[in-house]
Amino acid sequence: MESALRTEMWLLILVAYLFQRNVNSGHMPTKAVDPEAFMNISEIIQHKGYPCEEYEVTTEDGYILSVNRIPQGLVQPKKTGSRPVVLLQHGLLGDAGNWIFNLPNNSLGFMLADAGFDVWLGNSRGNTWSRKHKTLSTDQDEFWAFSYDEMARFDLPAVINFILRKTGQEKIYYVGYSQGTTMGFIAFSTMPELAQKIKINFALAPIATVKHAKSPGTKFLLLPDMMIKGLFGKKEFLYQTRFFRQLFIYLCGQMVIDQICSRIMLLLGGFNLNNMNMSRANVYVAHSLAGTSVQNILHWSQAVNSGELQAFDWGSETKNLEKGNQPTPIRYKVRDMTVPTAMWTGGQDWLSNPEDVRTLLSEVTNLIYHKNIPEWAHVDFILGLDAPHRMYNEIIHLMKQEETSLSQGTFSVSL
Repeated sequence: MESALRTEMWLLILVAYLFQRNVNSGHMPTKAVDPEAFMNISEIIQHKGYPCEEYEVTTEDGYILSVNRIPQGLVQPKKTGSRPVVLLQHGLLGDAGNWIFNLPNNSLGFMLADAGFDVWLGNSRGNTWSRKHKTLSTDQDEFWAFSYDEMARFDLPAVINFILRKTGQEKIYYVGYSQGTTMGFIAFSTMPELAQKIKINFALAPIATVKHAKSPGTKFLLLPDMMIKGLFGKKEFLYQTRFFRQLFIYLCGQMVIDQICSRIMLLLGGFNLNNMNMSRANVYVAHSLAGTSVQNILHWSQAVNSGELQAFDWGSETKNLEKGNQPTPIRYKVRDMTVPTAMWTGGQDWLSNPEDVRTLLSEVTNLIYHKNIPEWAHVDFILGLDAPHRMYNEIIHLMKQEETSLSQGTFSVSL
């Protein structure tokens, strides 16, 4: 509570300063706010003219997740019948909007739909759109007692199995970004029956370990657990309330300040401002900081300190035994994952650092494709203006190639 009040105080001071500056200068140039900044995921999809469906999926441990669907695109394919299914999973502090932030010809979600795929967009527990539980409320500490462990162990199986039941398909394509790849690596290496339901695992800005990550955010994660809890409490982490969302949209609509907003967004993963559509800054900011649990941040803190991909350390042998059947955190082994995997990495990515990527590449036993884009930082994978021709078209090509191979009973990968 005290930390929230401190945050509000500083924001109010900032607003007062901006208003004073506005008065002194006569005016402050303001950009028109994109209406999508105020929309939810389904509204953005429909605003672009695409059909949209929204579902609630209940996990084994009672969390109720929001899942969005774009069942078809604006371009009608020649082929009739069921469409191959794709699940897109966002990263840390993100939401399903990560895949539809830009214009249709620059957003992977829309491009896949127009290419003939049935597109599903996941929302991890605790973010803006997945804040419900069968028995718990967000006011209770127990609601927030989760990390990417539970997202991999409960969220992914629940969503994937729901999609398969709904579509009648036997397998899907999985596309993960950042923490979404971490969830995939854990789930597909520890649950072989789930792994068999994945045609290809597409890992964008993949993260298994963060031993060499060098962003300012990872420096924050080096703080002791007690200090992080002292700053943010034990519940949610960086969730945008309606007030803050409106405030950020206002602030980032001011000329010059929009550049500051963009730089703050890029602070975690590296800078490549020239590759962003700055006219969409309002939308980016409005849908960033979708929230997670403080425990999830503590898990990432443990990952930075240990340099390992392992389960959350509950702080006692008894609790670790209860959660993982052993007194120490389970160490996940990516090499146990047999799913065909394609990876795209960035040379300037501060989170998915090239050193960590090198280690990961040596552990992926069924790597069918890897491309490194030297000048890309962390958000280029979802916001980059050149993402369609440097990555998205390749993803679509590999999927279509796989569909052709499946229909012919063969398998080959080439670009």
